[in-house]
Amino acid sequence: MVKLPVYDLSGNKVGDYDIDPSTIAPRVSKQLLHDAVVMYLANARQGSNKTKSRGEVSGSTKKMYRQKGTGNARMGAKRTPVRRGGGHANSRQPRSYYYRLPRKAVQSATRMALAAKIGTDSVIVIDQLAMEAPKTKALVGAFKALGLEGVSKTLATASHDRNVYLSGRNIQGLTISPVSDLNALSILRPRKLVLTREALDWIKSRASA
Repeated sequence: MVKLPVYDLSGNKVGDYDIDPSTIAPRVSKQLLHDAVVMYLANARQGSNKTKSRGEVSGSTKKMYRQKGTGNARMGAKRTPVRRGGGHANSRQPRSYYYRLPRKAVQSATRMALAAKIGTDSVIVIDQLAMEAPKTKALVGAFKALGLEGVSKTLATASHDRNVYLSGRNIQGLTISPVSDLNALSILRPRKLVLTREALDWIKSRASA
């Protein structure tokens, strides 16, 4: 059982939250976490790099000069890859790097990432985060009070909160997401995972279901 301190937006401790990481994930597989992170990174690649083959560069396909009698090495068309301005022998073509692990493996990786983050004291719990209007200054002040200034972090709320999102979208090193949209990469990439109490309740209820 892990006892996580709960803070308010002023950085004051207002209570504790008891949670057992083993109920979220009985074990943590580093190989599965690695596979999931590599999958998310591969799916983020554009795959739009391209170079021209010898059939796509400009120039005549006529043989540059006759085969024999000139004293020069034999040479074909101007587009050959061995000449400057010619096409690439193994040209790069646009491709998709997308692939998908099995659904249960992806879900297990997310739970393992959460359990690993909780077990390494990398989770900060906020009692409540309610903003009547978007205000970046208030959110920056809250992170400064929590000692998270200049630290990469993911903020997970119980549901999509437009005011919180608009307040934090310009803060460097911050990612804001509903807790239901978290994945292994968004959990493991930042140094800290900031959760509201309601978001942690959602995680706990899903683990026990």
